[in-house]
Amino acid sequence: MNQQQDIKKPSSWLRLQYKKWFIILKNGISDENPIAVTVLGICSALAVTNRVENAIVMGIGVTFVIMASSMLVSLLRNMIPSKVRMVAYMVIISVFTIVVQMFLQAFLPVVAANLGAYTGLIITNCIVMGRAEAFAIKNPVKYTIIDGFANGMGYTLVLIAVAAVREPLAFGTFLNYPLPGFDNWINWNVMALAPGGFFVLTLFAWLIRVWTKKYEDN
Repeated sequence: MNQQQDIKKPSSWLRLQYKKWFIILKNGISDENPIAVTVLGICSALAVTNRVENAIVMGIGVTFVIMASSMLVSLLRNMIPSKVRMVAYMVIISVFTIVVQMFLQAFLPVVAANLGAYTGLIITNCIVMGRAEAFAIKNPVKYTIIDGFANGMGYTLVLIAVAAVREPLAFGTFLNYPLPGFDNWINWNVMALAPGGFFVLTLFAWLIRVWTKKYEDN
């Protein structure tokens, strides 16, 4: 009997872990999507989604910064005084943001130039700071990494979806390659600008809210 109980305990513990990890992933990607549901990171989403390449790189960069900074905040959560939490977050986030900037400038200089100041503004991205304060400071690393990945992917997927609409309409290309059938396409210049991005982003936000049944209460 004791052996059977010992076997059941690890399996039940694993099921609970997988269930919690799944819930965290689901919340970050869909139910509490940082752009569509919690409405964070809108400025960068409007600025970098005129091309799919920019959206992918920005999404990966933000995902890395969220995961790395949240992990470090979680590790230090019992040592960071409550009075200086925000300052500590800014210092930690800025270190990983600089790493992303240096990497892009070294290996992807063209994309780095296209993204301009928005790479450096990851430091002030509400999603990164929000996950540190709302989740990382209260949870162990094993959950914090999943939360950072989920919210980063939620942000990235929306960016790519918006860019996948804007780039063909604005330039007749996808990932900078001309699209077949778009030879005589008249570019919609508005789609390369923030107003066009706002329109497409709003449409995707509405679709995600319908899918996840997340509505504002009247």
